Order: sequence, then structure tokens, then C-alpha cells
Amino acid sequence: KYSNFNWSFKSMIKGLKICGISDPKTLNYIIQHTYPPKFIGFITNYKKSKRYVAFKKLKKLINVPKKKIHFVSVLVNPTNEILEKIKDLNFDYYQLYDVDPTKTLEIKKKYKIKIISALTISNKNDVNKFKDYSKISDIILFDSKGYHKSESFDHSLLNDVPKKLNKMIAGNIQIDDIPSFKNKDFVIDLSGSIENNEGKKDLNKIDKLINLFVK
Repeated sequence: KYSNFNWSFKSMIKGLKICGISDPKTLNYIIQHTYPPKFIGFITNYKKSKRYVAFKKLKKLINVPKKKIHFVSVLVNPTNEILEKIKDLNFDYYQLYDVDPTKTLEIKKKYKIKIISALTISNKNDVNKFKDYSKISDIILFDSKGYHKSESFDHSLLNDVPKKLNKMIAGNIQIDDIPSFKNKDFVIDLSGSIENNEGKKDLNKIDKLINLFVK
């Protein structure tokens, strides 16, 4: 069914992020893929998530050549302790949830790291918070309120977000949903929709997803 899509529009989509990677086999498969995504995300401190990776495992997991892929540490209201712990790991971005603009700027400057500020969306006021981060963060991620639960939100709430903003979108996006982003200049962030019934990443689904972004 995937081959029936007309992907001539995909230059509008800014790229792909695969999130919630927690095992070497899956990570290696993605890195070695002919068409790897721009970003891979790792759940660093949110223990409620089934995709959480404890520090010792994480340190070993991401200590690999990553080619041109950006490794992203996903952090929910991180403490100074965890920030110090991960500061020398192989990350290019910190994806921050529940971190105010002042603290975001402090983290960016102290650790000399690029920032994805994650905003959880249920209404227009939530969307407009991007204005507080737009001069600080490198990318703004619009996500659902569900965090690890792969919930959705109304993507039409983003219609008035400026084109010049570097944007990423998440929130229970399915592979079949991707054509609806044909006129959107977002990086698309997927996790739950590329898992099997046991909640593990499915390499066949990952392959199908990645191949949709081949130019």
C-alpha cells in the first residue's frame, strides 16, 4: 500500500526523526540503512517510558559511528545531575520537555549543545509558546500531551506557525499519515507507529518508513 503514494512532494518535508531507540540491533540497522534519517532519539531520563534507556546502557549504545545522523537526547525536566552525567556522551541535540526558556538558554550555553524545545499541544495557546523559545532553540517540536503514550493532537493548530521557524512534529503520527504533511515544512518524528504489538521497534516498518523519504 505504501508504494501507491505519490512522493514527488517530499522535498517539502524537512526530514525524518526516529525516536525511542533502545537496542543495538535496531540502532545499527538504522545507521547502516541506505537512506538513514536525519535524527535518532534516545529517551534519557524519563523512566515512565518503555523506551527509556538507563545511563550505563545508553553510554554503550550510542558510542558508535553515526555518519551524518544527529543523535538526540530526549529529556523531561532534566536535573543538573543528569545533565552533568550525559554531557560527554555522543549527542548532538538535547530535546527538552517542561523546561522554561531561561533554563533552556542556560543549558544551551553551558553544554554547548543544540536544543530542540518540545511543546506539548492541546490548544492554540500551547502552540504560541514557540515565540518564547524561537530565539533560543534550534528546533521547535510540537508534540501531544501524551509524552510516552503516543497520543495525537489537532495538527491544524499549527497552520499559522511561521514558515521560517525550524519545526518538528510528533504525536502518534502513523506511516499512512505522512502524505497529509506534503505541504508542511516539518521534520516528522515517529516512534510508536514503527513498533510491533510487543512495543519493540519493527525493522520492516522502519524500512518502509525510511524509504518514503527517498528523493
